[in-house]
Amino acid sequence: MKEGKFVLSWTTLLIAIPVGCAGAMVTLGFRHTIEWLNRLLFGTTDDITQAMHVWPWFLWPVIVGAGGVVAGFFLRYAVALEKKQRVSTDYLAVLNARLDAVPTRTSLFRAFSSIASIASGASIGKEGPMVQLSALCGSIIARCLPVRIYLKNGDVVAMAAAAGLASVYHAPLASAIFVAEVAFGISALQRLIPLVIASGTSVMTMWLLGYRSALYPLADVRFDVSVSSILMVIVIGLVCGLTGAGFITLAGYSKKQFSRIRSLPLRLGAGGVAVGLLAICSTDILGNGYEVIINIFSGHYLFPGLLMLLVLKLLATCCSAGSSAVGGMFTPSLLIGALVGAMFSLLATHWGIASQQGWLYAAMGMAAVLAAISQAPLMAMLMVLEMTLNSSLLFPLMISTVLATMVAYRLQSAVTYPLISTHFNRAEARYDFDNTTIAELIIPGAALLPDASVGDALAISSLKRERYVYVINESGRFLGVVSVHEIAASVLSQKITTDSPVRAVMDNDFPTICQDKSLREGWEAFSQVTLERLPVLSDDSERYFLGALTKTSLIRKAGAFI
Repeated sequence: MKEGKFVLSWTTLLIAIPVGCAGAMVTLGFRHTIEWLNRLLFGTTDDITQAMHVWPWFLWPVIVGAGGVVAGFFLRYAVALEKKQRVSTDYLAVLNARLDAVPTRTSLFRAFSSIASIASGASIGKEGPMVQLSALCGSIIARCLPVRIYLKNGDVVAMAAAAGLASVYHAPLASAIFVAEVAFGISALQRLIPLVIASGTSVMTMWLLGYRSALYPLADVRFDVSVSSILMVIVIGLVCGLTGAGFITLAGYSKKQFSRIRSLPLRLGAGGVAVGLLAICSTDILGNGYEVIINIFSGHYLFPGLLMLLVLKLLATCCSAGSSAVGGMFTPSLLIGALVGAMFSLLATHWGIASQQGWLYAAMGMAAVLAAISQAPLMAMLMVLEMTLNSSLLFPLMISTVLATMVAYRLQSAVTYPLISTHFNRAEARYDFDNTTIAELIIPGAALLPDASVGDALAISSLKRERYVYVINESGRFLGVVSVHEIAASVLSQKITTDSPVRAVMDNDFPTICQDKSLREGWEAFSQVTLERLPVLSDDSERYFLGALTKTSLIRKAGAFI
């Protein structure tokens, strides 16, 4: 076959390079737009947690609320377009549905909505709209590719999404893994390689433009492995799993309550007012929390301050997300995790056990909560490793992220990305298909004794609408089958009459399957024949007839994961 027909080809890798560059430039453009608006509103490009102090505290709810109202108007228009055109804007939904392209207008209006929310201080991350715009850029690039290049729009969109996320967090490998885990279910290794190329190119572009330092400065400290420190990591993983599950539950409840406000501008405005009121207690809850994490790593907070900030940030993020503010959950979840981990760091120091330098427990908390809310532990582990450039965190991050993911999963909590639930459901359906026995799908089958007449077989076949009638002896053991077509042909050729016994036209070498076989083995058995049903027997030795297995029932079971 031609090289271009494969997802993994030299052409694909070459296309990934400009896609990576484009992803980096789009995210930079979004970031500069936010900075320009901050300069316009606050007269400074400082982080929103500091810039808000330019205005008196009683105006903070008004500012965040007004931004929510503006965001709501943009979002309402985008939602109206989506309903009218019956399209889904989110790039993950586009990838999952294998749509032709990422919608342009709705993506832009959702981005405008996000800009209004973020610039006014909503407790929401920037990465969501950045990655969405990068995916849109990739979709536009894909539309411009020559037809002879056998590359689907979705593959270029995935590259661009990975590039956008990489340029936000300077974490190319984690970004590629995230898109592979969430969009593709990480089952297609060939699709991962061009994502790595696009993500790596995006970060290289950021480096060339002067953005080279680690996102969070923890590269110069090392994690000391000991029994007590590993126990602390285990506790952090479990607690962060509970925190992530609680965060998701609280966000879902908030969304349900805000949904009572039908008007999107009013809904986002109400969410903004709520965040602004919470900001009166601490402006550190505003924005996505990047500067606050830096302060946590610098040890600027005491335990009561961390606890208060954790509660306020949870409430603020749930208000912003619940009111439908367009943005990401990555950075808010990183801050929430950092707060949990930092509190454990202070407790460890106070108790004199497993004390670590540089607030390393905060970094573990970041990865653990992110893993819990996204159900993508590999991505979360790599994300924090790449953002801190601290290789000593690898082992403890593996423990904390996996434990947090399992806790959230076992609690049956929802996930931030519904597509992950789809992958889980498919995986569980495939597991059930491989481990469910045929005994659970048996249906009754028409059966006769060998001395019954051919006329009786025709009557039962007509009544049951079955091509084959099964033949059993007095004790119920399977002997064979008779085909209504074979009966008709034999009667027409006068080889038999309708009073002849069915043993005269019985096929005693008919394929069968036993009840203890898996559905996978049943599928393989059907692949060898052109039948719609197979007789099910008790086992190979006794051969008692139990009923029939239909191809339709297997297809329905397999349809849950195919």
